Amino acid sequence: MSTKPAFRGATLRALLLATAASFLATAAAVADEATPAEQDGTAVSSVTVHGAKREQESKSSYKITRSTSATRTDTDLIDVPQAVSVVSIKQINDQAAGSIGDAVRYTPGIFSAQGEGNRETLVLRGNSTTGDFFVDGVRDDIQTYRDLYNIDRLEIFRGPNAMIFGRGGIGGVINRVTKVAGWNPVREVRAELGSYSHKRLQGDIGGAVNDTLALRLTGVWQDSGSYRDGVDNKRWGVNPTAVVRLGQATVLQLGYEHFEDDRIADRGVPSEFRVAGKVAKPLKTPRGQFFGDSEGSLTWTNTDAATVFVEHSFSDRFSLRNRTRYADYDKFYQNVFTGAVNGAQTTVPISAYNQTTQRQNFLNQTDLNLTVDAGGMEHTILAGFEYGRQITENRRLEGRFAGGAASVTLPISASNQRLPTTWVAIASSGDNKGTTTVKAAYVQDQVSLTSQLKLVAGVRYEEFNTNVTDRRTVGFPASQQRVFDVTDKLWSPRVGLIWKPVENASVYAGYSRTYLPRGGDQLTGLSISNQNLDPEEFQNLELGAKWDISPAFNVTAAVFQLDRSNVLALSDPNNAASPTVPIGKQRTKGFEASATGELTAQWSFVAAYSYSDGTFLDTVSGTVRAGNQLANLPKHSGSLWTRYNVTPKLGLGLGAVVQGKRYAATDNIVAMPGFERVDGAVFYTLSDQVNVQLNVENLLDKHYYVFAHSNDNITPGSPRAVKVALTARF
Repeated sequence: MSTKPAFRGATLRALLLATAASFLATAAAVADEATPAEQDGTAVSSVTVHGAKREQESKSSYKITRSTSATRTDTDLIDVPQAVSVVSIKQINDQAAGSIGDAVRYTPGIFSAQGEGNRETLVLRGNSTTGDFFVDGVRDDIQTYRDLYNIDRLEIFRGPNAMIFGRGGIGGVINRVTKVAGWNPVREVRAELGSYSHKRLQGDIGGAVNDTLALRLTGVWQDSGSYRDGVDNKRWGVNPTAVVRLGQATVLQLGYEHFEDDRIADRGVPSEFRVAGKVAKPLKTPRGQFFGDSEGSLTWTNTDAATVFVEHSFSDRFSLRNRTRYADYDKFYQNVFTGAVNGAQTTVPISAYNQTTQRQNFLNQTDLNLTVDAGGMEHTILAGFEYGRQITENRRLEGRFAGGAASVTLPISASNQRLPTTWVAIASSGDNKGTTTVKAAYVQDQVSLTSQLKLVAGVRYEEFNTNVTDRRTVGFPASQQRVFDVTDKLWSPRVGLIWKPVENASVYAGYSRTYLPRGGDQLTGLSISNQNLDPEEFQNLELGAKWDISPAFNVTAAVFQLDRSNVLALSDPNNAASPTVPIGKQRTKGFEASATGELTAQWSFVAAYSYSDGTFLDTVSGTVRAGNQLANLPKHSGSLWTRYNVTPKLGLGLGAVVQGKRYAATDNIVAMPGFERVDGAVFYTLSDQVNVQLNVENLLDKHYYVFAHSNDNITPGSPRAVKVALTARF
């Protein structure tokens, strides 16, 4: 078993800390040496102005108006030919959301899966992903849990868009926009206490040092139990940032984050005994009952990341931006977990394994933005280049119990026991190192064809090289190939046509394409069996409408069809023993609608509805047949959250989430029943500087199942839980 060191990677961490310190020292030196012209308060680049405006909007409203990430240009969301939802920090705080999974609960077209209890796994338009996470538009793809302490807003882009984000993004991507230093003063502390020993403290402090330098520090500490027996979560993080004005037209942003997350990996409960021809349900247990060895199911991730961003504005129509991010991740998880119950439903088998992952990401993006008038039309042109190098090392070990047994049987009545376990490598235990290098160039034009008609068209060319070395020593034939090296050359277009019958409404049609190379979203999946196969391909057709009913409130709707091809499938659908080849297809089609913002000065509102039909068009295995539904994808789902300020001091919040039946796995033999959940909140302003809120999750104490990883790893939802938060500004 891996033991977490008290201070991991001391040399690297010292280097990163020294780098961050040197950033701040350099910023201070530049500020001290700034010319009088730089200190007169006029040296403001567009990123500084727009960032401050967006942050103020995110603090005060559920509705966000514009985004830079959607097109890599500063664009109204109403002019983006894609379904986009933005969760503001006001909504996150009002709902006391503690994770990305919590924050997207009131967003259409996106759901959660269990992720083996050690990572966030989201399902966008039927496609499950652990790698399509971004921070400030840069890939942040390690399998882990992310905190919301240092973000200004959360952007969800539904539908593939490799033109902007690169390969992957198979059903969409999730982008965290972080808080950065600025010249507006920030002094805020938030403390939370809640059910199951929940304790959390986070702070945000920053502002101007002088006319050319601003600093900011965000931080979090949390120590929480769980309604699940033996499960807890401890985490802490710090994120200092600095912004320096380098003359009249140049801004430099520097940031560094250290974040640690330690928790118990919870794989949930098994299903009831499965009878051929009948869809099974999750096994009925107390909601807190753990299956396996909670004490032995630990998982932790350490993250160190440094970011440098530079923008130079040659004029108000011509700018150049560069963002560089280096991130080092160290992750370990260990699962001692349940399998299928016996026929009498009295015992369960327990198995175990663990895995260590290290990853280093170096990613650099350069964008040129140019606005020109040509041919009687205004063009907003984006041209850019991206370089990335990601190094990943994975090692898996299998758990063995007394006598070397691969599993042990526990009675359901005593399903959580401390189980002495040894850890060994066997022939199937992965041990590999992968290096992924990407070189990409892209160009996009946003054209105003007429006063009412706009065109967005772009294409990315990506040279994506994956090199994986299989380092297994147990049971590995000496003559078998060990090194796999594949380069995929990917063309990813996007085109969208936008018609605006009036200035505050649009109707759009869009097409986009992306690929998932055989290395997978975690980059090390190359093997002797798939190295010569083409990447999986995803094509999205979408028709939608957006209407800003008022500056503070909008509604959106979209219909779409997302096709996935080159899925591994049986060469002979009638022979489960036949070889698998990349001929399979699956399709998700659906309808999504949302309403977001402030109906009045007192009444805030977020509502969403999704119809999602995700099916396999081909038989891909002996158990996954043509017509099977995708996992963790309800056909119908809806949500509503509303806050009404009864008086200037008192506000009330009420939320409801409804989801239909979902299958736990693609074989469709176990289903989680549909459910309805109601949440509530009370907000009270004690003074201009202090407010307090009470949030109640699952107000009616309904018993339901929130998500699954497989047929025997299904997570019950929380019973009624209370959280009290006090926020002070000074």
